[in-house]
Amino acid sequence: MWPVCTGLMRAIWKGALTFGLVNVPVKVYSATEDHDVSLHQVHAADGGRIRYQRICEIDGEVVPFQDIDKAYDDGERTVVLTKEDLASLPSEKSREIDVVEFVPSEQVDLLTLDKAYYLEPDSASPKAYVLLRKTLEQTDRTAIVRFSLRQKTRLAALRVRGDVLVLQTLLWADEVREASFPALDETVRISAKELELSASLVESFASDFDPEAFTDEYQQELRTLIDAKIEKGDALDTAETFGTHEEEDAGGEVIDLMEALRASVEKSRAARAGAGSTKTTDAAPPAKAKATASTPAKKPAAKKPAAKKKAS
Repeated sequence: MWPVCTGLMRAIWKGALTFGLVNVPVKVYSATEDHDVSLHQVHAADGGRIRYQRICEIDGEVVPFQDIDKAYDDGERTVVLTKEDLASLPSEKSREIDVVEFVPSEQVDLLTLDKAYYLEPDSASPKAYVLLRKTLEQTDRTAIVRFSLRQKTRLAALRVRGDVLVLQTLLWADEVREASFPALDETVRISAKELELSASLVESFASDFDPEAFTDEYQQELRTLIDAKIEKGDALDTAETFGTHEEEDAGGEVIDLMEALRASVEKSRAARAGAGSTKTTDAAPPAKAKATASTPAKKPAAKKPAAKKKAS
């Protein structure tokens, strides 16, 4: 009775991964999925589905979705933001994943890692994709990138997992809380013998990590319970429908990889040389445009300040 994963994935975003003047067309897929059994609330007396209505606290009326706006509340004042207000904000609709910098992989704090996505090459030749993957492996670097998803600017780490490039969104700096525990400020004495015994205990549990060796026992037992109730006839007939997600269009072809690489290196060297000069000048654009079939050369994006988290 349980849905079986067919292994098929649907792209949620299409665009291009850019570093320097190199453009790598890619498709983006969610790399993870929730395996929890979906449950909802029902009336205990008759099994009727419990639904929620949007009711105004002032007049007690049910409000249609089209008449609902958003608001910010600081505890004392409420600021209503209409659809027109939100539409006036700069819209993030870029179809490019821009590499900001390449950093040593150990500098990426695991605490900041969030949602993971697979990148699939989306061109006639995957050469540029494979080149970037091998370069990241050889240099032991992680690319820090900016991109737009669902009208929001995201910061992400681009790294390698097997033969695939993985894009993993990062929390912004102000979204990571500092740990401050007074107990850890106290001086604690650890003897050499205690440390030796502790290390011995760790060694007794030492093993190579195999994720498939672990299972979610609660979810397994929950599924078993549901199956047992169905076999006993203790179930109601229901009909469920599932929506679909349309793929988004974009992309381009890398037509001259070596030329784009050379131009990118020259541009980077010129930028570094210019940074050391006290005289400010506008750098001349490279002679070769970004090597894509359908997109023009992209100007370097201005660095944006870290976004503050909005109150929900």
